[in-house]
Amino acid sequence: MNIAYWIVAGLLALFYIYSGAMKVIRSRDRLRPMMAWVDRIPLPAVRALGALEILGATGLILPPLTGTAAWLAPAAALGLVLLQIGAIAVHLTGEDRRITLNVGLIATAAVTAWLATIW
Repeated sequence: MNIAYWIVAGLLALFYIYSGAMKVIRSRDRLRPMMAWVDRIPLPAVRALGALEILGATGLILPPLTGTAAWLAPAAALGLVLLQIGAIAVHLTGEDRRITLNVGLIATAAVTAWLATIW
């Protein structure tokens, strides 16, 4: 199960580091083609969401890697589940109703949380 955790958590962390970095660094105009919802959310909130995604990805990798505070890995995975539940709510309240990626990320983060509790 340890190998399964590292594969799933590693892929999830890569996705969230990339996505979070884009939200933190890019302007609203450069985010708009990929994320139609950025016009409805204040830019500081978009930046905060990006920072949360980066922190969640870090929480998936660093605690198991260092062997300290192992409870942070499942907590980070559950935090990412909650983040995606909020993302689905934002998508469904606007014109952008594409939530397939969000549902997939919820499932992946839930599997990661489960794998983090059994290793």
